[in-house]
Amino acid sequence: MSHNIRITKQFSFETGHALYGYDGKCKNVHGHSYKLSVTVIGQPITDNTNVKFGMVIDFGDLKKIVKEEIVNVFDHATVFNKNTPHVELAKELEDRGHNVLLVDYQPTSEMMVIDFSKKIKKRLPKHISLHSLKLQETDTSFAEWYASDNN
Repeated sequence: MSHNIRITKQFSFETGHALYGYDGKCKNVHGHSYKLSVTVIGQPITDNTNVKFGMVIDFGDLKKIVKEEIVNVFDHATVFNKNTPHVELAKELEDRGHNVLLVDYQPTSEMMVIDFSKKIKKRLPKHISLHSLKLQETDTSFAEWYASDNN
């Protein structure tokens, strides 16, 4: 009998951002210690000649994907929506040697998890699918993406 198992790996990174046109304090450049939980689902490998026997995915392999696609890109960078006048500020910061990331969306937790889901899904092995993402911005605030909500 086959069993679907969910595997979760947690990551953290420091990222700055500003929300252009927002009506609160977050319109100012500020940062968060983000925590990202990545959950994939699949069946443990049953081939006992496979070095990954009994695993859905090696935690190390999942870590490599998420580090390359998300953590290494966003950590210690400041994210701006490139479709706003913040693009001028971004250019100024870049000229001064700052690590700036320009994205084509408002860099809220909600929009970031959508972006992350696309990037991670592209890299997962065929037999594994992305189940959910949880991006925690503060101790009490987070956004979640679930595959089941996005069929």
